[in-house]
Amino acid sequence: MVNHQLSDETPLVQAILNGDIDEVLNLLAQKQDPNQQDLDKRSPLHAAAFKGDYRITEALILSGARVNAKDNKWLTPLHRACCVNSQYTVQILIEYKADLNSRDKYWQTPLHVAAANNSVECVEIMLHHLLNISVTDRGGRTSLHHAAYNGHHEMAELLITHGCVVNACDKKDRRPLHYAAHQGHEDLVLLLLNHGADCNVRDKELCTPLHAAAANGNSSVVDLLIEVGAESDARNCFGNSPLHIACLNGHLNVCQELCYYRAPIDSPNFRGQTPLHLAAALLLQSAN
Repeated sequence: MVNHQLSDETPLVQAILNGDIDEVLNLLAQKQDPNQQDLDKRSPLHAAAFKGDYRITEALILSGARVNAKDNKWLTPLHRACCVNSQYTVQILIEYKADLNSRDKYWQTPLHVAAANNSVECVEIMLHHLLNISVTDRGGRTSLHHAAYNGHHEMAELLITHGCVVNACDKKDRRPLHYAAHQGHEDLVLLLLNHGADCNVRDKELCTPLHAAAANGNSSVVDLLIEVGAESDARNCFGNSPLHIACLNGHLNVCQELCYYRAPIDSPNFRGQTPLHLAAALLLQSAN
């Protein structure tokens, strides 16, 4: 629980956060309300799930705590447990009918949260209960998008093995490969490619994963993508190639890598600017 002093919490929540199950049981026996919410609408069960304390979690539920209570971010205790990879707490919550499809304000389910936080054991449990693991959040991202962005190789492999769509696109038409390439997760890029990811796929601005890697200066990913067939002169909706993007962002290592693969240095974008123009403009700007 963040942004609150422990002393500001109720005695029940204090006992939960201290992991004192005897005191929790004592307070519950005294009829302390297991559903009393704080200013952020978090219940004691949210606190127990956040701590990953499955014994206290079950004690609260048996005393009447609402399993699917939502805080002001619409997070349930199951979201909280997935965030901290508490597999036993997740198991308990599911046994007591936690909603695996509950969404927070960003439309993220517990699966999205678990994937983003590399909670592999939690996902392994939830996979036995989920019919659709390619469900999307408000931005159109699947759990695989989140795993790819955060560089969670084992998580991504688990999701792919259980049928998560490798080439799923979000609302900007970005695939998991775009995210992995942009973040420089070379092992994730290779994993996605080995499972059928398209190295020349384009988002709504016609950017390829190679554009994404070049934008963030990820030379090893640039090398990998070109080696498997990425087009070094692919143009986005502004006519910029990956070399344009690398020059624009001052990534010399990527520029050298692309030039090694003979990316054209004098080919203009739709504003008539070549990569050399952009590199010169950047040098002039830094000199001033």
